[in-house]
Amino acid sequence: MFEECGSGAILLSRVIDLQKHQHHRQSIMDHFPGTSWGKPRDESFDPYATFPLSGAKNLNKNSFNDDVQHTQQPIVTGTSVLGIKYKGGVMLAADMLASYGSLSRFKDIRRLVPVGEHTVIGAGGDLSDFQYIQKVLEARMTEEVLADDGHILKTSQIFEYLARIMYNRRTKGNPLWNSFVVGGIDKSTQEVFLSYVDLIGTTYSAPSIATGYGSYIAQPLLRKVLDDLPNGHLDLEADVARRTLEESMKVLFYRDARSLNKFQIANITIDGIEISEPITAPTEWAFAEGLRGSVSQTYKTQFIQTIR
Repeated sequence: MFEECGSGAILLSRVIDLQKHQHHRQSIMDHFPGTSWGKPRDESFDPYATFPLSGAKNLNKNSFNDDVQHTQQPIVTGTSVLGIKYKGGVMLAADMLASYGSLSRFKDIRRLVPVGEHTVIGAGGDLSDFQYIQKVLEARMTEEVLADDGHILKTSQIFEYLARIMYNRRTKGNPLWNSFVVGGIDKSTQEVFLSYVDLIGTTYSAPSIATGYGSYIAQPLLRKVLDDLPNGHLDLEADVARRTLEESMKVLFYRDARSLNKFQIANITIDGIEISEPITAPTEWAFAEGLRGSVSQTYKTQFIQTIR
């Protein structure tokens, strides 16, 4: 009796397996072969060409659902930007080098950009973030023109808009890796404007401004010129301001490994904006021929020779 029950259970199990197999074959069977002969199945080919064939197996996966990634450090960068007020206007200076790490990669990059009729922005830091800011400001200025309400954004208003963008991105934890110098003049009041904003939204205004390595090397030179005048920048002539910037850029070329002896100077006055063609300052390297070893060792050798 027990043997008959066991054989019956085995037979029932085989029948169930056979039914499952037939059901599986029916589920994958193409019941209309006449309409799809020679055509690959949709499982192996994307009929709408929305994905490459190599990715057809993962059609339901969206690569943009991965973790959000933020810039950890800038890649292609520009170095110092200088700015100084003078009687009747403001001048900015920046070299034309974009460095890929420590490699002098691009040597014709214009980092002084006009915005409107009386405003210039100088950018240091990541060049791709600077290009993004350029597009944002161009779109904002286009909206202002299309409004056709007779209102023109002043330099101070453009700067506040830029500062809010920088602080907003910093608050999101995804800053734009730049430091900007904004210079301009108010056409109605003839008031000169020069301010700074960096990647965390810090802002300040001063008669002279320098970013990057220039804040250590060039800023003392700019301040000395202004401090020697009774009324500061109000007594500074345009030609003196220009010579000061040229000399400061030359010093930066000597001292800053990420700089280039090819720079531009932007002059903003009540008459408008003038950005110079590339300038090359005269330099002198003959003194390096006498250097042996470290600089301190050279000075020590010269001192010993003197006392002998």
